[in-house]
Amino acid sequence: MLIRPRRNRRSATIRGLVRENRLHPAQLIQPLFLLSGQRQRTEVASLPGTFRFSTDTLLREIESCLAIGLRSFVLFPAVPDQHKDQTATYSYQDDNFYLQAARAIKAEFPDCCLISDVAMDPYSIDGHDGLVGQGRILNDESLPILGRMAVAQAAAGFDILGPSDMMDGRVGHLREALDTAGFTETGIMSYTAKYASAFYGPFRAALDSAPRADVNIPKDKKSYQMDPANAAEALREAALDTAEGADFLMVKPALNYLDIIALLKNNSTLPIAAYHVSGECAMLLAACQNGWLDYEQAMPETLLSIHRAGADVILTYFAKDFAQRVHDGRLEI
Repeated sequence: MLIRPRRNRRSATIRGLVRENRLHPAQLIQPLFLLSGQRQRTEVASLPGTFRFSTDTLLREIESCLAIGLRSFVLFPAVPDQHKDQTATYSYQDDNFYLQAARAIKAEFPDCCLISDVAMDPYSIDGHDGLVGQGRILNDESLPILGRMAVAQAAAGFDILGPSDMMDGRVGHLREALDTAGFTETGIMSYTAKYASAFYGPFRAALDSAPRADVNIPKDKKSYQMDPANAAEALREAALDTAEGADFLMVKPALNYLDIIALLKNNSTLPIAAYHVSGECAMLLAACQNGWLDYEQAMPETLLSIHRAGADVILTYFAKDFAQRVHDGRLEI
């Protein structure tokens, strides 16, 4: 045989020479859940190894991540019910513990990259990403609320804003609001193709942000998040977000939408992000805890598959574990 592909697999050194894709901790973003109060660190029951932090304990968590080369974080607030209303007014108030935490993080760790979440659901008594009215989600009426939220987040020190609401036109509205307020350098990582997925369960439990059970409120988010059956629609969303000023395009979830990641990567010059969501991570953890999979091998392989599909950036609850193994020399990249 003249052609023997196995010659290039013969040793670890040779395999390293011809490796087509390499994933580095610099490409990973660690999601972090924030609580109000102090000295709190509580595990998310449905996502073992993931915790909700008060600001003081969160600062130490970020410090430990930075020490192993993980430098980017996306922050989600678990907002107490007393701060919630129909128009999410707490989201842009100066005493919002989410905004105060961002200021504290950037004051202590100015070189880290801090990414926000722009959506109404953490602050809304209705649990939806947009304003609820007349039994539906009001698109255009939601935009000014999201704009005020975005400007407040930029003022608090977030480097990149993550509009996850899926309202039409929100990227352009946020870009204009930010530029008008003088935050021209604040980036936008748009949740471009966010699907109405069944894999968000542990996340919603961690933040208590599921839609409220009420006959006058939509029971799910299918009227604004994308239909899992659709692919071409993601290209339309990507074209709109690009034209409106997005700096990153995101696909969410990741594993069940590798084809969408590849589709956007092949049709856009913007960096592509993928959110390896809570349910996807929980499934792998459950299989490993039952002895059905080896976490040391399955976790890196999973993240590499998302990168290989075309994701330049990956948001994953495994970011710290991956970075720790690289730092310790237990994982070759």
